[in-house]
Amino acid sequence: MTTKINPADLCPCGSQQAYQQCCLPLHVNQLVAQSPEQLMRSRYCAFVVAQFEYLLVTHHPDYRQGLTIEQLAQGNIHWLGLQVINTKQLDTTGEVTFKAWYIDDKQIDAIYEQSRFVLQQGRWFYTEGKQMHTKLPERNEPCICQSGKKFKQCCAKLTY
Repeated sequence: MTTKINPADLCPCGSQQAYQQCCLPLHVNQLVAQSPEQLMRSRYCAFVVAQFEYLLVTHHPDYRQGLTIEQLAQGNIHWLGLQVINTKQLDTTGEVTFKAWYIDDKQIDAIYEQSRFVLQQGRWFYTEGKQMHTKLPERNEPCICQSGKKFKQCCAKLTY
C-alpha cells in the first residue's frame, strides 16, 4: 500500500525533517546518501512512498539476485515506523541494525535486520542483510510509529 505524502510533511524515515528536505532529494537523484544510515532511512522511506526504482538503484547489482520493481511493488503492506537500533561505519563499509514495523492483513510485524552497505565511486549501496526475530512492544511501551502514545492506544488498535 502506497502512502501519499505531501513534501512538506514529516519524512517517514523518522528524521523529524520534512520529506522535501530529507529523503525526497535522494529519491529524485538530486543528492546521494552520505552514510549507510542515511541510505537505509531513505530506502525505508522509498518503500513507504513506493519509490521502487530507487530501491533497485541503491541495491548493489551483485546482490540483487534478479530482484525487480514488480516484485518490490507486490503486497498491501502499511508501514508503521522505523527504529534505528545501531549503526557502524568504516571507510567503505557500514552496517545498520533496524526494525521496520508494518501491518499486513491485520497482523503487525517488523523487518528486523542488520543490513550491510558498501561505498563505491562515492555512493553507498545496500548489499545484504541478516534477518532477526523480534516481538511486539508491550501494551504500555511507546508505540512503534513514534506517535508519543502507548502501543495499546495506537497501532495495536489496527489489529482489531
